[in-house]
Amino acid sequence: MNDLVESVEGKLIGNDEFFSIDGFTGKFTFLNDAHTGDIVIRHWINGAGVEMAFNKNIACLITQTPKEDAVEVAEKLNFPLIITDKIELANAYALSHTIEKYSPKSTNVVITGTNGKSTTSHLIYHILNNAGHHVLTNTDSESEFNTLIDPMVSKLISDEVTEKGALDYLVIEVSEVQGWLDKLMKNHAALMSEAVNPKVGVITNIAMDHIGLVNSIEDVFDEIKAVPEAIGDGVTILNHDDELVMKLDAKNPFYTSMSPLDEENAVCFDGENIIYNNDSILTVDELPFKGNHFIQNILSAIGACISLGIDLEVIVEGVKSYKALNRRFAKLSEDPLIYDDFAHNPDGIKATISETLKLLPENQKLHVACAIRGSRGVEINQLNVDALVESMTDDMVLYLSSSNDVVNDLNFVEDDEREVFFDTLNRNNIGYTHFDNLSDCLNEVCSKADINDIILLIGAQGMDPAESLLKDIK
Repeated sequence: MNDLVESVEGKLIGNDEFFSIDGFTGKFTFLNDAHTGDIVIRHWINGAGVEMAFNKNIACLITQTPKEDAVEVAEKLNFPLIITDKIELANAYALSHTIEKYSPKSTNVVITGTNGKSTTSHLIYHILNNAGHHVLTNTDSESEFNTLIDPMVSKLISDEVTEKGALDYLVIEVSEVQGWLDKLMKNHAALMSEAVNPKVGVITNIAMDHIGLVNSIEDVFDEIKAVPEAIGDGVTILNHDDELVMKLDAKNPFYTSMSPLDEENAVCFDGENIIYNNDSILTVDELPFKGNHFIQNILSAIGACISLGIDLEVIVEGVKSYKALNRRFAKLSEDPLIYDDFAHNPDGIKATISETLKLLPENQKLHVACAIRGSRGVEINQLNVDALVESMTDDMVLYLSSSNDVVNDLNFVEDDEREVFFDTLNRNNIGYTHFDNLSDCLNEVCSKADINDIILLIGAQGMDPAESLLKDIK
């Protein structure tokens, strides 16, 4: 118990020994899922939560914010409650401990960066899984498990190993910037990468997102620069085309590039072929998707798997058979063509629109429906609308959605977030149509688009339900 308190820089309230008779099971989890001897990590807890933990006979509770009568109840019940100012230390400890206990022999990979993390992680997972290995990743289509600000990944690992046996590989996506209640969790990416103890780490790019937690590209760089040190003697896959990524100090770098590279440890794209060791290993026609930013993700995944020692033929077969995650430039319809992409920051918006315009037939229109990011602040929405302005062409028709009919209160679009879109577009003489509800927006887009036009849906939570809504509309 004392080692745990020290590791999370915490203060112990109540019992100074684990509460359950048999001590600690080795599992970190959530309060609702906890059993006798588990440890629960929660950002906040009140007296009722402490009493629930007491009745479940869990080993102890770790929290950052004891609310109401939490401390008093812990003292009254003599229940061990650890209070820390940095809940991320508890989650990093949980991750490290879980891997050491449940997956000590697995080969581990971490993926971080501003864009492309999920596609790269999922592609690495697919290549390894397709080769017959037992693999676990925290990447999922709705990005529910990749924040590492709670014990979800620790729980996933212990549950997977308990149910299905030892893991061969862990592929862990790590947010490049993370926070809680608008407070930056400093060094999050490095902290979590070190906890995973990776043999290979991937850094996709360094760009702006998470405005409020960080306010400049320099801040983002500061959050990522310690990651190569956390990867240590492992191989670090670096995007050679990103100027800031190339400023990182990696001990064992492996490079990727969308242009030919004269580097020994590198995989690149020459416009027609993916090249490794001066040989073409895949042609552009064999790739599961052909947009530049997706090819960059493919290069990162290939570089990671090469660095893991996976046979090249296995890697190639995995790439060819890959099916994209939901909302990663997913094709939802052929007539007209409808693409859906989780473009939620400036670089993602510009890259996705650029790739879609390449597919647009001559004299046809690209109908862009963009969900405004709700409850994320004016700053990120300003950057997003600036990216739209920069991307606009005469071939584009723009629709905006506040998506009031599909979002919860955590993603509700505030007036100032909506106004920054309106003001910027009006100032730049760009026409648009705004809808309070996503269903109305999609109805309008579908009714206005010609059979040979293309519809592009972009945005984060406010656009997530679009595919199911479109099924009813079509």
